[in-house]
Amino acid sequence: MARHARTHPAGRGPMTAGVVLAGGCSSRMGAAKASLEWHGSTFLRHVTDVVGRAVGGPVIVVRAPGQALPALGSQVIVCDDAEQGRGPLQGLATGLAVAEREGASLAFACATDLPLLHSAFVDAVLRGFTAAAAGDDWATPDAAIPRIRGFRQPLAAGYRTSLAPHLHALLEAGRSRLSDLLDSVDVHLLDEATLLADTRLFAADPDLASVFNVNTPEQYRAACAQPTPEVVVEKSILVGTELVASERRCVRASTLGAAAEQSGVQLDGQVVVAVNGSCFPAEAQSPLQSGDVVMLLTASRPVSA
Repeated sequence: MARHARTHPAGRGPMTAGVVLAGGCSSRMGAAKASLEWHGSTFLRHVTDVVGRAVGGPVIVVRAPGQALPALGSQVIVCDDAEQGRGPLQGLATGLAVAEREGASLAFACATDLPLLHSAFVDAVLRGFTAAAAGDDWATPDAAIPRIRGFRQPLAAGYRTSLAPHLHALLEAGRSRLSDLLDSVDVHLLDEATLLADTRLFAADPDLASVFNVNTPEQYRAACAQPTPEVVVEKSILVGTELVASERRCVRASTLGAAAEQSGVQLDGQVVVAVNGSCFPAEAQSPLQSGDVVMLLTASRPVSA
């Protein structure tokens, strides 16, 4: 297929986006996976927020036409699949096309059923493009595909957004399997050793549980039984312009709301939140991940971030 050269502003890499496929029928689960409860949030809210922490552009959720979705973060764009019943390749084509229109040239694409996904995994996959190309845009592969425990992971992978027309051509030719896509484009495979050479990913997810997908009630129960992330919470109280109290503690919490509750903080207009040094939405369902450092600044009067 034709390759597409792109230019980027000096000193900047390509914009990245996320594509999350939510339109599956969930037949083996017996319930819509997007809305499954996940430690005070939902599968879809959790996955979209985790992906959003690793990409520079929007996160696009592709749903079946008319499909009801749980509440999502403000950075998420929801779009309907153009045609129902054509599998994940159709959803991927739709999501990549929207991501390209939004200005992204690379996207991390996944399904909604990856509750153990870590943003360090997303980041490592997307940086696989840079490692393969060594800065040469013409050498950038079409896809960066993890290969974990001997299996390719096309629904936890990176793609050029310009692939959308090629995906549509495959669909029109009756080739609707993800393997049809991988067999017809330039793929850079990322094996376990390559992924875990990333020190942040090795520390956060040494077992690469990020690709554990949940299809059955038994798998759902197994995922729910995994340890809750351990995070550090730094709580400070501001009176006027002075910090009058500060404490630091380790807690186990899957969401910002759970971490705040354990620290005796109510998430309201009087709280400023930062995670790992960056401003963070003060929303109870915002997911936390192992290794996060959460700063909660409470004040005697409303403060702005």
